[in-house]
Amino acid sequence: MDWNSRRITEILRNALLEDKATHDATTLACIDPRQIGQARIATKQDCVLSGVGAIERVFQIYAMLEPNVIGHPEVTTHPEIFDGVRMHKGQTVANIRHNARVLLSCERVILNILQRLSGIATITRKFVDAVSGTRAKILDTRKTVMGLRVLEKYAVRCGGGQNHRLDLSDGILIKNNHIALARGIVPALEHALRHRQGSQIVEIEVRNLQELELALDHGAEAILLDNMSVEDVRLAVDRASHQGKKIPLEVSGGVNLDTVRSYAETGVDFISVGALTHSAQAVDMNLRIQPA
Repeated sequence: MDWNSRRITEILRNALLEDKATHDATTLACIDPRQIGQARIATKQDCVLSGVGAIERVFQIYAMLEPNVIGHPEVTTHPEIFDGVRMHKGQTVANIRHNARVLLSCERVILNILQRLSGIATITRKFVDAVSGTRAKILDTRKTVMGLRVLEKYAVRCGGGQNHRLDLSDGILIKNNHIALARGIVPALEHALRHRQGSQIVEIEVRNLQELELALDHGAEAILLDNMSVEDVRLAVDRASHQGKKIPLEVSGGVNLDTVRSYAETGVDFISVGALTHSAQAVDMNLRIQPA
């Protein structure tokens, strides 16, 4: 992750502006502008870490917004602490020495990023571990918090998952509403194959074995098996194999930690899970500050 990229900078800057971090009334009233603090960020539960690079970047952006800050941040982490590593309850994520006012004013933005991204990485790792030993790869979806997609999809990678489309321009995926408006699977595929740009792969969503047959017979280059039972997915894998169609098969819809292994054992290539981002629970962390 390039924490200095324009897109990431904008996200973090907007977070500081939203919290009015440079107008922290309590801190400005209570804390001497020359006070230096020593902070420790620690986990309060087992997790997979994501977002550690945001810590120093938040302080840098704060300094752009408030250039008269006294002091510079010193962020230290253990060499074995990095995004994607498994953390245990009570472990230190980072130690920080900086102006106490800045520590207090940036605390919530830093924790929000770390807790949200680590929550996504943690649940992703659970799904990835659940399908270990099969060919199936865990994919995310576009069911992300508005404005945070690039960070949330990065967190999925930290958890061992893979990214599906980043946005609507990133590949062709014909879904039920496209099929309805195009008046069927066949015309939808014909239009997409004729009008795609460059080497875009045409993927189409099917809901049963009959729709699968149509998609296989009319040029689909990847197929999304939507809300199908484990048994039907197994039959779909067999039918695609018997036709000699070596195209990616993806499962989606209602998959959870109790069922993901069964779907993976059917032989599908991908399993997309919206819960990685839309239902991830933030990891519990804290940031404690003392006078340096």
